[in-house]
Amino acid sequence: MMTPPTTEHFEIALNTSAGQITTAVEVPTGFVPVTAIVPLIRRFGEEAQALEVARSTDAGKAPSCHKGCAACCRMLVPLSAPEAFALGEWVRSRPMDQQNRIVARLAEAKTQLLSQGLWERLSELCNAPEQPKDDALEVMNREYYALRLPCPFLEEEVCTIYEARPAACRELLVSSPPERCDDLINNSVDPISAPILVSTVLGLLWQELTKSPTRLIPLPVALDWAKGHEQKNQQTWKGVELLDRALDKTWRFLSQSMSRSGQDFVE
Repeated sequence: MMTPPTTEHFEIALNTSAGQITTAVEVPTGFVPVTAIVPLIRRFGEEAQALEVARSTDAGKAPSCHKGCAACCRMLVPLSAPEAFALGEWVRSRPMDQQNRIVARLAEAKTQLLSQGLWERLSELCNAPEQPKDDALEVMNREYYALRLPCPFLEEEVCTIYEARPAACRELLVSSPPERCDDLINNSVDPISAPILVSTVLGLLWQELTKSPTRLIPLPVALDWAKGHEQKNQQTWKGVELLDRALDKTWRFLSQSMSRSGQDFVE
């Protein structure tokens, strides 16, 4: 009989720009891959964003996003390396017919991106020795958005990977009228800020763990990238060590963010 993995209980408190979040977590005491920490950091991000949404709603700026409103699902979504690995694991856990549909939609997206000369450039981002400059990214973002290419994981304007969707998708909320999102180049929107940028935190964690550059992995090529780097996803670390390192990156992110906004930060 296999012995169930043991866990250690922690009570975590984080001060964010929207207020303090407190949450209880169970962390494996054994060795685990980096994907084990992804759901936990996502939870921090979502709890912090819930406070921000409540504050925005109280100020008369409630989110206008709703199910079926998928204009933002034509944007180029970036993932951190841990998120790309986690998404690959999630897809492999799905029934085979769903996996086949996902593979088919990704192949269709690849064909369209190849025809526009964007696939190679998106793939190059994954292996760039350093983070591309914002101006270069903005050009690529605009070119991708101009295609109005639906996310490969979108079916009938509904996200099919909602529970496993990237942090960038979770953090994109607006309070402006939904119709403005139909043309984000020519229309302005009123975003609701995300106190914790989960992809940034996980990217910094990956950089420290692997001594490699932070990775910006566009969603259309994420599964290809994860498959090509699966050996790196076989590395494991003590669960508590992963938690400590992830919390350190979260605290540093919050400290810098709140310092820029002139707020006090206390660990």
